[in-house]
Amino acid sequence: MSAPTPAPLRPALHAEDTLLARLLDGTYPPGSTLPAERELAASLGVTRPTLREALQRLGRDGLLEIRQGKPTRVLHPHEGGLRVLAHLSRHGELGRMVPDLLDLRAALLPHWVAQTADRDPQPLQAHLGSPPAESDDPNLPQTFTAFDWAFQTLAAHGSGNALAPLLLGAFAEVYARAGAIYFSDPQRRERSREHYRALHAALPLGPAAAEQVARSTSLDSLQLWEARRV
Repeated sequence: MSAPTPAPLRPALHAEDTLLARLLDGTYPPGSTLPAERELAASLGVTRPTLREALQRLGRDGLLEIRQGKPTRVLHPHEGGLRVLAHLSRHGELGRMVPDLLDLRAALLPHWVAQTADRDPQPLQAHLGSPPAESDDPNLPQTFTAFDWAFQTLAAHGSGNALAPLLLGAFAEVYARAGAIYFSDPQRRERSREHYRALHAALPLGPAAAEQVARSTSLDSLQLWEARRV
């Protein structure tokens, strides 16, 4: 039996994806304006209402400035909100984002871990006590990614900061992709197990000790990526 054929994208999603690729490859560079609706719809093979739906979605995500009665202006991706991250990760920017994600993690996670240690460390400590074991499972990088994401989620929620889970959640799709790259390397997986064990031991010692270990392990992850980049 042949493999099932993937379902085609809805016209609006197809238009959005094609437009996004053109924004990111420089066809429509930041600061430029898009062609008139009729011309753009024809180039995408969609109707004008379908095009407007795609434009609204890209405008919502901070990639376009839609002005009533004026040409639509292309914004720099950096002008967009956090939702732009997922778009960038799907279009060739992911490898360059990994060190930035690790750097941001090193800035935020230690504080969340310290607050969690001060408030209620038990859920986070229980999770860190059972990291994935090494195996020949081809899905092991994804397993590690899920485990590490759960670790960060517990720290964000445990911190008591209402914005921490919301900020972390904005990176969910990007991290799922980046984590699979990072944890594809056996040395990184083994080092992460060491990190989890160290954090597991530090949490009962109080906020200061937990924060120090979380910071050193986060910085070590960044150094390991730079030293063994795939």
